Amino acid sequence: MGSLSRYLLLHLAVMVFSFTSVFAKAAANAYNDGGLTDKWFIMFAIFMVLNCVVYAFFWQIVIKKIPLNVGYANRSVYLIWSQIWAVFIFNEQLSMQNIIGLAIVMAGVIVVSLSTDNDESTPAVTEDGEGGID
Repeated sequence: MGSLSRYLLLHLAVMVFSFTSVFAKAAANAYNDGGLTDKWFIMFAIFMVLNCVVYAFFWQIVIKKIPLNVGYANRSVYLIWSQIWAVFIFNEQLSMQNIIGLAIVMAGVIVVSLSTDNDESTPAVTEDGEGGID
């Protein structure tokens, strides 16, 4: 698997996980409207759990193919996806503090990713669980 496809799979997994917050907010809204027995609340709560299961499956595949420090640093991109969904799905507004915070997150992800690309001493975990820093 090429380096680019590994990172695409990583970001796809993070994007999938970001829908957990969408389902959680939708479930909260449904709960406020109809309580615990509301069919929309139950449906969104189930979607939230199923989404976490799908993410866990993808994450296990991804984490075997990329260095751990890159994988965990890139998980913070979840914040960016969550903000995108908040704006486009729930019509929320981004504040300047949100934008600055997201820029700091992106800068951190870029720094970790670039430093790892230049450092071949941090291999990904292999199929037998070996790898990483000795």
